[in-house]
Amino acid sequence: MNSFSGLGPSSGFLQSTAWRAALALSVVFVMLAITGWTAVRGTTEDANPLATARASWQHATFLGRPLPDPQGPPAALRAFFATLSRAEKQQLADRYPLVVGNLGGAPVKLRYRANRAAIDDARHVEKRRMNDHRLTPVGRQEAGRLMHRLESMMSPGRQILAFDPADGGRAAEVFGNLPAAHRVSVVVPGVDINLSTFERTARANTAPVGMARALYGAEREARPSARTAVIAWADYTTPSGVGVEAATGQLAAAGAVRLRALVDSLPSSDAVSLFCHSYGSVVCGVAARDLPSNVEDIAVAGSPGMRAPSRSGLGTTARVWAMRDSDDWIQDIPNLEVGGLGHGADPVDPSFGSRILSADGAVGHAGYFAPGTRSLRNFALVGVGAADTVDCASDDPQCTTGLV
Repeated sequence: MNSFSGLGPSSGFLQSTAWRAALALSVVFVMLAITGWTAVRGTTEDANPLATARASWQHATFLGRPLPDPQGPPAALRAFFATLSRAEKQQLADRYPLVVGNLGGAPVKLRYRANRAAIDDARHVEKRRMNDHRLTPVGRQEAGRLMHRLESMMSPGRQILAFDPADGGRAAEVFGNLPAAHRVSVVVPGVDINLSTFERTARANTAPVGMARALYGAEREARPSARTAVIAWADYTTPSGVGVEAATGQLAAAGAVRLRALVDSLPSSDAVSLFCHSYGSVVCGVAARDLPSNVEDIAVAGSPGMRAPSRSGLGTTARVWAMRDSDDWIQDIPNLEVGGLGHGADPVDPSFGSRILSADGAVGHAGYFAPGTRSLRNFALVGVGAADTVDCASDDPQCTTGLV
């Protein structure tokens, strides 16, 4: 951003505008704290077990040859695993569960198996921490809560595509048959998501797992014959609490890199749709320009902005959809970007250029994935490739114009 000094008579006005914008953002953040936007986030351990496991992998050999770069191109990793027998793949997953569980080119079902073992290891760590009196009572309570979440993630039938226990933790889960899917939907959540909040018992549809499960069910209902899969993708570091993290794009930029890597690593090259909630829409906006061409739709809900002045500014060929419920408090956030604070233009403003969807039935900022809502059904129709049948918002009654 240019300095305001030396701009002549208008400098006072510009300074005043910047100050009012910063003050407005600060007031909104305080309001969000009061209304429950944030949650306390604790960490499990200071160490980074995934980084340690990757370092061990990189110095090891298997069957007399070096192992491939664990963060290399998915195509190279697929080619490596294609040379292994089933027993050899399982042996590698058993030896390096954290690494294999996060390898973009590894067979999906092998990743599920590896992540189950890695989650079990993390569960044992938290179980020990529950009784570690060097921790505060709050620390032991958090360990117990996380241990139970990890136990839930190990339940039969769950398909954990990515898992990293460090620094609060990250994860991704699949609903449906990902290798056989013709259409893949990815749910990108917003702030304060970690392993403890990856799923919730109460208000389940406000957490990534519940959002994705609800979307998968709605897609099956909308088109039972469609071969779809839905990913609850909380595999990026989200903003923690109220403050600069949530108002700037630094974590969104890092998350965008990881989101592009996920899409590149999907086992199918068929159609992909992104469903981005709250700060997740900032991640999707930053990622949009470099996403593969098979990303056909980017749909945002409760967005504070996508760090672009308009739909064309996103630099994507994907269709861009937006929705916001009338009682979503996100509308009170100033749609500005001043000195790096704020995320820019409002995607539901007609001037932005999105196709605006109806969000009827959604309640508040976290209600877009609730079963029975128009918002969830619209998302499902986009996800199964029936976008021409969605319900448009009253602000954009022609949102399906030009669709086949």
